[in-house]
Amino acid sequence: MTIPVPQDIPVWLRAAVESPEADPNDTLSLARALRRAVTITGTPRQAAVLVLFGGAANGDPSGPGGLPADADVLLTQRASSLRQHRGQVAFPGGAVDPGDTGPIDTALREAWEETGLLRDGVEPLAVLPKLFVPPSRFDVTPVVAYWRTPSEVRVVDQSETERVVRVPLTELLDPANRFMVRGSMGYQSPAFQVDGMLVWGLTGGILAGIAKTAGWEQDWDRADVRDLESALAAVGMTL
Repeated sequence: MTIPVPQDIPVWLRAAVESPEADPNDTLSLARALRRAVTITGTPRQAAVLVLFGGAANGDPSGPGGLPADADVLLTQRASSLRQHRGQVAFPGGAVDPGDTGPIDTALREAWEETGLLRDGVEPLAVLPKLFVPPSRFDVTPVVAYWRTPSEVRVVDQSETERVVRVPLTELLDPANRFMVRGSMGYQSPAFQVDGMLVWGLTGGILAGIAKTAGWEQDWDRADVRDLESALAAVGMTL
């Protein structure tokens, strides 16, 4: 799905949304495609997530990709009591409802239900290709958006969400906070350790891909591959 890119989009976001197709050589894309081929039976369920960036419209010429100092991304941490993806850091989002008009409507509705954000202040910019999540058998559509008029956000339902946080991109993308994690089955994922959380899996892969495409990425140690369970334990999280 193509969305016309507004002329007044922040310059630091333009590169991230003008070429939103997944890189066929990307580790996450290859891993997801392979795992879908060997695990899926039947029709996957559909879901969408909101990849919401906030920050000054005017970029910082000295920042990587023009990234302003106040740029951030909205993340949630799922409740530890959930059966699937418990305690994991994720973008706001969830399953498609029958009344939704498309992935943008799904992402915005779910974000409102989870964080209370006012959707009128959110400007959708791009709909990325679907990514399959084997444990829940969802095809997830990421919707990239700019938070033109930020509103207050909070945990709406503690049975589903433990935290709602705007994570500064300068901290998230600090090379000292970046590494790879390897799961017990050999799957590797880009990871970020920030604000007492480990961001990995689908969320980490999407963020890593956007940062690379947008030119926000700084050199980091890709050879630093850590055991997933150990990396989670380091921030008080578990699988």
